Amino acid sequence: MIPVTEFRQFSEQQPAFRVLKPWWDVFTDYLSVAMLMIGVFGCTLQVMQDKIICLPKRVQPAQNHSSVSNVSQAVTSTTPLPPPKPSPTNPATVEMKGLKTDLDLQQYSFINQMCYERALHWYAKYFPYLVLIHTLVFMLCSNFWFKFPGSSSKIEHFISILGKCFDSPWTTRALSEVSGEDSEEKDNRKNNMNRSNTTQSGPEGSLVNSQSLKSIPEKFVVDKSTAGALDKKEGEQAKALFEKVKKFRLHVEEGDILYAMYVRQTVLKVIKFLIIIAYNSALVSKVQFTVDCNVDIQDMTGYKNFSCNHTMAHLFSKLSFCYLCFVSIYGLTCLYTLYWLFYRSLREYSFEYVRQETGIDDIPDVKNDFAFMLHMIDQYDPLYSKRFAVFLSEVSENKLKQLNLNNEWTPDKLRQKLQTNAHNRLELPLIMLSGLPDTVFEITELQSLKLEIIKNVMIPATIAQLDNLQELSLHQCSVKIHSAALSFLKENLKVLSVKFDDMRELPPWMYGLRNLEELYLVGSLSHDISKNVTLESLRDLKSLKILSIKSNVSKIPQAVVDVASHLQKMCIHNDGTKLVMINNLKKMTNLTELELVHCDLERIPHAVFSLLSLQELDLKENNLKSIEEIVSFQHLRKLTVLKLWHNSITYIPEHIKKLTSLERLSFSHNKIEVLPSHLFLCNKIRYLDLSYNDIRFIPPEVGVLQSLQYFSITCNKVESLPDELYFCKKLKTLKIGKNSLSVLSPKIGNLLFLSYLDVKGNHFEILPPELGDCRALKRAGLVVEDTLFETLPSDVREQMKAE
Repeated sequence: MIPVTEFRQFSEQQPAFRVLKPWWDVFTDYLSVAMLMIGVFGCTLQVMQDKIICLPKRVQPAQNHSSVSNVSQAVTSTTPLPPPKPSPTNPATVEMKGLKTDLDLQQYSFINQMCYERALHWYAKYFPYLVLIHTLVFMLCSNFWFKFPGSSSKIEHFISILGKCFDSPWTTRALSEVSGEDSEEKDNRKNNMNRSNTTQSGPEGSLVNSQSLKSIPEKFVVDKSTAGALDKKEGEQAKALFEKVKKFRLHVEEGDILYAMYVRQTVLKVIKFLIIIAYNSALVSKVQFTVDCNVDIQDMTGYKNFSCNHTMAHLFSKLSFCYLCFVSIYGLTCLYTLYWLFYRSLREYSFEYVRQETGIDDIPDVKNDFAFMLHMIDQYDPLYSKRFAVFLSEVSENKLKQLNLNNEWTPDKLRQKLQTNAHNRLELPLIMLSGLPDTVFEITELQSLKLEIIKNVMIPATIAQLDNLQELSLHQCSVKIHSAALSFLKENLKVLSVKFDDMRELPPWMYGLRNLEELYLVGSLSHDISKNVTLESLRDLKSLKILSIKSNVSKIPQAVVDVASHLQKMCIHNDGTKLVMINNLKKMTNLTELELVHCDLERIPHAVFSLLSLQELDLKENNLKSIEEIVSFQHLRKLTVLKLWHNSITYIPEHIKKLTSLERLSFSHNKIEVLPSHLFLCNKIRYLDLSYNDIRFIPPEVGVLQSLQYFSITCNKVESLPDELYFCKKLKTLKIGKNSLSVLSPKIGNLLFLSYLDVKGNHFEILPPELGDCRALKRAGLVVEDTLFETLPSDVREQMKAE
């Protein structure tokens, strides 16, 4: 007998696959097992028992006496009668005890086989095998989508992720947080919603009310202590699940092979059912108990007509009717499956009910194979899709990231990163994190917060705990802010720095910071955007004093004029884009500092000469060649700092002497060859940088600069220094490196305050021992070749090395 276990592989799948087997598939599987048992049972009987039993058929004599010869011939063709035996009472009477056929057992077996093959109907012969084949086809159709490579890989991956999502501790925590168990505020909000729903009239209002009163099922709600016990390892596992779900969704939503495969195999089963019902209904009557058999084997056995008994006809007849009943139920179930497949939109799946029940509003609807699998698991248990939906929510993912961040970045760890920034504020820099840790707001001594390359930053209301916070830097961050946090920043924030790649990273709330004093914007702005959107609302920044724009503007935005009355410092750092319209500068009457860097200026803008309050002017990295307009600076009585560095200036005009208020002057990185003596009539200069030019001679009038503290002629072609230079006794920094000097005058010892001296890159052979008189000069402040340093007396060297 064939054991049924041999066919288990056709009907059984891995236990995890059961979530994708709806009730009709389970029901048809049981029907298939029942039909399989019928086929196996029939085949077993066919193999183990005699199939048919045949006996020679006696031909009745004819009733017509005139045909005696025919009757005698017919009788002789059948089994002859035994000779009559005399009886004591009636010697002429013959006693009939049966027919003698003179056939042995082998001849009967031969006749049985011949009649089984020729006389028995094929349906009666092959019925068990047909049942077995049809059942195996049904089983293959039912499970083909679990075996086909293109669909099985998606199914296995989905079930693997589904199980992990179902068992993940984060699922329980996320659902418990939105179940209303964690916050009185949520309870109050839910009660308010319930009260508002009860006011609705009609059956629809009653339905909404009943749904709002329905809380999360008990299986969703856990103790807060249990939900909170999410350790770092579990958090990382949940984080990995979010990534897997995202990638799986992108992959599966691309096609609908699972849906198409399931539809095709269901259609195939329906067609198979119709075929089976059609031919079985027509042929089931062919299973007969008695069969006449006419076989031309008279030469071998002496007989031609036989009457045969199909031993299993009665049983097969009952089995066939039973099989037809099972097939009919199976077919009706398949028809219902087709109705379900075509009546419902299975290529789209909506989490609307889950969103309402859990309160997670951002769970996206899905489509194609992803949607189809979710429809299938809903037939198994809707709880699976509800728990799986947690990992489709960005809100849930952000909460998990926040929890992981808080576990990773403890307050003690954050305090170790504190440092003092350029504004002398205690700053916390956070770079390339997945979010903003809530633990940041526990560092109450924080004065400056710097966030760099952090996406989805949410500034909560707890920022109000940072009473000392005055500065905020956002570098390539997308930031959202709580309304309470915005109120706090409006009152406390003094400095805001925003560096962006995309215009959408510019926070719209920054225009309402009424107490903001400094605003730094770094990013690419098109002209229209900078005019119409980005800087349109600067007029609301009533306290703004410093505005810095590092971008690609071709004109000063009109909106800047709205803050011109109180703006004190204006910086425009272009990327080489030519700044052509700067007449708006004239309206900035209170401007004290102006920087126009890398703006491709060929001449000093005339609008600058109207800024009577200007104290500092920086025209770095432009294309200035001639600065004859410098004479107009004499009207700027408060101008003390002038930086014309990194240009193409070839000479300094004599009009420079009229700028008597200058204290800092930089002509470095130009093409100046001659220094006019009139330059040194600006006797208030304390800082003079002439490095990286083509200067060969330093006029002796340099000694007039008695206030000079910094003097640099690095990278020029100077061959000698005038002794008058050493009359500048307040000099603290002297840079004469990379020139053509061969002798350093002993009068350098007059510079008692000298603390930094660069002489490296010249042709000195020896250093004067008078350097020892420069008591403030130490070895760290002396830039010189080691071999040249050794030419100093040992006591001088020791003095410089001493702390």
